[in-house]
Amino acid sequence: MKISELSSVIEAKINNLDLDAKLNDQGVVLQVSNGIATIYGLSKAMYGEMLKFENNVMGVVLNLKTDSIGAIIFGDYTQIKEGQSVRATGEILQVPVGTELTGRVINALGQPIDGKGPIKTKDSYPVERIAPGVIARKSVDEPMQTGLKAIDAMTPIGRGQRELIIGDRQTGKTTIAVDTIINQKNASKPMHCIYVAIGQKASTVASIVKKLEDHGAMAYTTVVAANAADPAAMQYIAPYSGCAMGEYYLENGLDALIVYDDLSKHAVAYRQISLLLRRPPGREAFPGDIFYLHSRLLERSARVNESYVEKATQGKVKGKTGSLTALPIIETQSGDCSAFIPTNVISITDGQIFLDEALFKSGIRPAVNSGLSVSRIGGAAQTDIIKKLGGKSRITLAQYRELESFAQFSSDLDESTQMQLHQGLMLTEAFKQHQYQPLRVAEMAVILHAASINVLLDVPTSDMKNYEESLRQYLNNHHTELMNTINATGNYNDTIKTQLTEAIQSFHQSSQWGHDG
Repeated sequence: MKISELSSVIEAKINNLDLDAKLNDQGVVLQVSNGIATIYGLSKAMYGEMLKFENNVMGVVLNLKTDSIGAIIFGDYTQIKEGQSVRATGEILQVPVGTELTGRVINALGQPIDGKGPIKTKDSYPVERIAPGVIARKSVDEPMQTGLKAIDAMTPIGRGQRELIIGDRQTGKTTIAVDTIINQKNASKPMHCIYVAIGQKASTVASIVKKLEDHGAMAYTTVVAANAADPAAMQYIAPYSGCAMGEYYLENGLDALIVYDDLSKHAVAYRQISLLLRRPPGREAFPGDIFYLHSRLLERSARVNESYVEKATQGKVKGKTGSLTALPIIETQSGDCSAFIPTNVISITDGQIFLDEALFKSGIRPAVNSGLSVSRIGGAAQTDIIKKLGGKSRITLAQYRELESFAQFSSDLDESTQMQLHQGLMLTEAFKQHQYQPLRVAEMAVILHAASINVLLDVPTSDMKNYEESLRQYLNNHHTELMNTINATGNYNDTIKTQLTEAIQSFHQSSQWGHDG
């Protein structure tokens, strides 16, 4: 073949060459240890982008350096070896959301772990989302009843609020959260609940799920579990996944409650990840962005206005507000609230319920310290009857705690001081409550009203529990209409006040706790 002919053939081949260029951002694993991978070659990777390793193991980018990136690995990181390829997906980590998750136990990625089969959802949300802005928020003025007298009367929680539950180990923090979830079946306006277990033993999570099932609460609850045996990456992402699931209800004009149990273990998991990523340690070895870790999570809890819901649903839902109420839990060491993580979360939230170990060991349960507990929403999120009846309780209990410490050193007390001590002791006994037995508004109001008209002063403190149960049972059976009215309206007008007083007096006349003995 002549050179001219050869050149024409080559030219024809070049002209007909089909170059279907495909960009594939691919890297190589340089190092992997303890669920952290260092990767070379993914120059265009984004922070928070999902990565796909070999064997279909997923990861997320958390470190961006000039010559490499650091990623956390979800799942079994022992399958990943040095030299294996990694592919960038171009997508931010998302989790399934929707009512289909109700009644299920899932992991931090939204995958079922309860053995009840796959979950088919229509929607998915990114785990990291920007919190609603100031303009989108609506004032918190609807009560979120816990069913616990000591909380609803003294440190009320509103729908859309962030109320911290803080205290030492084994002081009843989780019990308060579980009681609150159980009590939502009594709510006039239903709430969808999400319980996020972070770093708990699998047996502990199983017992909580069993307790929720026994009380019929799993019918409106989703449990997101990142157990102690799971990698730190799963424990780190779990609260954000749960929050995204809660935001689905918020954006559809519904009310949701989310419990983070607990953020102390979440901070420890993030510290482990950060140190493995070679980020510099700061105070108590926590990295500098630990405050941002929890603030960007808790700021997503809010009550949003009608226009926000309408925009989020593209006009499908109109005239409704949505809310996401957060109950983060923090564990203290020897009651030290001045440690790094407790002070951080206290400054982020709208108040705290402080559980005192000394009160717990003395048999006062829930062990709420009325002096250190506070709600920055206050009476704005209380029903009228609980607000008026519970208002004096906080002051009475605080004065009682002060007088009690002084009374130990004095044998001769005047009559008014003795009366204050007796009233404080009586209220302390009245606020005691068994776990997993939350009360409706009317049932709480009855005992608070009895305290306000001083009929409890005639009841021995050792009989207070039996007295309260008998009183509630009597009013539920003989004054059903009155109790239903209080539950429905929450009002405390002169008519309700008179009817309650007469009902309690009639109970005393027909029982062993009458004034004559």
